[in-house]
Amino acid sequence: MDKIAVFPGSFDPFTVGHESIVKRALPLFDRVIIAVGENAEKKNLFTIEARMNMIAKVFEGDSRVVVTRYSGLTVEFCRSHGARYILRGLRTAADFEYERAMGHMNWKMAPEIDTVFLLTSTEHTPINSTIVRDIIKNGGDASMFVPAVISISDYLGK
Repeated sequence: MDKIAVFPGSFDPFTVGHESIVKRALPLFDRVIIAVGENAEKKNLFTIEARMNMIAKVFEGDSRVVVTRYSGLTVEFCRSHGARYILRGLRTAADFEYERAMGHMNWKMAPEIDTVFLLTSTEHTPINSTIVRDIIKNGGDASMFVPAVISISDYLGK
């Protein structure tokens, strides 16, 4: 049986921190499904199609990484894709507290699915999508915070 992990998130935008987590997870799992969340109540800067295209471009040529959209409960998405692991990155102690609570709730609903936490590498600790989005909205250069193959300007307005 393949070891499949789901890496869920809004990825608005996908950052170098996200990229690092996925690359570091690949030796641990046979496949990583990057599940881009659909949430009509959330105001995203990039469309879900743009976010999926950005991520697909980063992992182009690596068949172990699958990019797809999802909505609803993460554990139900995992079950429907045969995934037994939820992958999460931790930047700070605040991230840990939130993710621990979420992991426990997921485990209560689906004890067959474990949450795996990877610590963010030191150089990526301050990077988060909210700050990167704010830089972009205010006309700043966010290129150092997103994977090199992503040109943010190609996706604005899409």
